[in-house]
Amino acid sequence: MALVACKDEKKDELLPFSQTKLLQLKYAEGFSVAEYQDYKVLTISKPWPKAEKQYQYLLASPEQLAKMTFPKDAYDGVITNTIERIVVTSTTNIPALELLGVEKSLVGFPGTDYISSDKTRALVDNGTIRELGKNEGINTEVLIEIDPDVVVGFGIDGVNKTFETIKKANIPVIYNGDWVESSALAKAEWIKFFGVLFNKEKEADSIFNTIEKNYLKAKKIALNAKNRPTILSGAMTKDIWHLPNGNSPEAQFLKDANVNYLWSDTDGNGSLSLSFEAVLDKAKAADIWLSPSYYRSLKQMKDTNPLYTNFEAFKSGEVYSFTNSVGATGGNLYYELGAARPDLILKDIIKIAHPELLVNYEPYFFKKFED
Repeated sequence: MALVACKDEKKDELLPFSQTKLLQLKYAEGFSVAEYQDYKVLTISKPWPKAEKQYQYLLASPEQLAKMTFPKDAYDGVITNTIERIVVTSTTNIPALELLGVEKSLVGFPGTDYISSDKTRALVDNGTIRELGKNEGINTEVLIEIDPDVVVGFGIDGVNKTFETIKKANIPVIYNGDWVESSALAKAEWIKFFGVLFNKEKEADSIFNTIEKNYLKAKKIALNAKNRPTILSGAMTKDIWHLPNGNSPEAQFLKDANVNYLWSDTDGNGSLSLSFEAVLDKAKAADIWLSPSYYRSLKQMKDTNPLYTNFEAFKSGEVYSFTNSVGATGGNLYYELGAARPDLILKDIIKIAHPELLVNYEPYFFKKFED
């Protein structure tokens, strides 16, 4: 099959549109997949915020690739769809590999101590997964030595000398933009991204449908709550209190849990930056304090900043966080698994705010602070 194009043609015009079948996505907006008779084209449209460039990758069998010709710069990567060795660079990718049953294909990771899952930690401990140094400075010598079929990375602006070095070694690098998505279910739907890489689209679709079903069921249960406790979140960094903006994924969890988040009416996807006085004035009598930054106990909070003791939620001990849910080497389970399992996060918050609605449920990430 010959693919010929002038340089000013669009990449998607390199392929016969009549044979296209698009991967069905319900929430995710950062990627798309066009499937043809013998190959697929994966497009990453939002690899990072305000990205001006789309990235396209051609996936096909080694046999099919041997028959194809196309301009050298037609794609940002050409990948065989029989991936046996992969490197990922974010712990949020680990659950997708495990859920699809392909975690044994992981051969390298930067910062293996951050991996919390027992299953993947066992692969680190037995030497199957090599340590690749720090994410901002991956050990390219080791990475090239282990020779993965593909590297799944992430970027904040498209400027990454390490990834350029890896590409020059003929190892394709795919940017994963799950973290850019604006909703929890959209982030979770990126399991379909890995489903495409491993030819497990049906499995990925089934897994996501179950997660979505569980999430929507929990959201519906929360509507039966008899009261809506008021919620405070975040904590101080120097003189600034950071807490979720009203349109952020974190605030969406609180809305779906049917609680009264005191800053739900603010507009924006990121975080708010407020003074201590402004937060105290609005949230002094809040019923529950969720996710107070990096703190792991009431004592640590008080010792670091005695001003926290002014809040009723602190006085009553109604402070909850995921900071104490860690793996054997200190990696945080919430940061690893939370994006893939928003249904568990939502159930945790419902259990905290409306314990009578989920009587037999044990929170997975969030734990109540002790003194």
